[in-house]
Amino acid sequence: MLAVGIVAEVFGRHGETLPGFDFALCTDRPGPVPTDLGVPLTITHGLDRLATADLVIALPWTGFRTPPAPPVLDALSAAHERGSLVAAHCVGAFALAAAGLLDGRRATTHWRFAELLARRHPEVTVEPDALYIDEGRIITGAGAAAGFDLCLHLLRREHGAAMANAVARDVVLPSHRDGGQAQYLAAPVPEDCDDERLADVLAWARENLHEALPVAELARRAVMSKRSFARRFTAATGTTPHAWLRSLRLSSAEELLETTDLPVEEIAHRVGYGSAAVLREQFVRRRGVPPRSYRRTFTNTP
Repeated sequence: MLAVGIVAEVFGRHGETLPGFDFALCTDRPGPVPTDLGVPLTITHGLDRLATADLVIALPWTGFRTPPAPPVLDALSAAHERGSLVAAHCVGAFALAAAGLLDGRRATTHWRFAELLARRHPEVTVEPDALYIDEGRIITGAGAAAGFDLCLHLLRREHGAAMANAVARDVVLPSHRDGGQAQYLAAPVPEDCDDERLADVLAWARENLHEALPVAELARRAVMSKRSFARRFTAATGTTPHAWLRSLRLSSAEELLETTDLPVEEIAHRVGYGSAAVLREQFVRRRGVPPRSYRRTFTNTP
């Protein structure tokens, strides 16, 4: 039920200011479907609903240790062959693996079941620590609340940072967590950090993204040594200060490219890069396209 709620929340209605999606739940046997909460869901759509879907997300189910019925596997394969994006949340990855869609690809799932997925499907490269893995038209995500990260990533990828950020604000979530961030953290992620000093420093960094922000300066503001700061930061976030800042800078650049007509040089300085050339290098490496091409994808601005 958590997975259903997450997907419905992200792809559901968000008022008049954001476009809604044609969202539906479907099953191979329409009617009452039992859930882990003991409250059944009445699902009216059958697998034929997948025939027109641009995005198909396989949700977790309690019987994932047994492969889905052949009609389900056929429907998933047909959606992929037709050109749809096919994603899986949590142990939904087992359905994609059973359909052969993960063969020769990297994938993730809930960390608790990653070893089982790898053992049953040795042709799949399972990465148990990732929040989500994007392999083009096949995307897999970790378990539980990481479904939000998967869905927001899909929104960001297909409809831009501005929409993903707006939806994240609407559901009161961090706008972006990098897919390589660890699933299991010893402490909360920065937006919900219990360490007041660390949380204050991260908030300050967001407000001063135009600065260089060396780790030594962040550590000084946290009243810690560089080594202690780096260790506590990684324990709280599952990533390094450098990786966190890079992700934040690129996400901010994406939104500025979509929502303003600022020159790329100005955007580079606003998000903390010394020149447009440096921003372009990072953008191509991490996003696969240069900033101007990204802008043309989501706006009519040259």
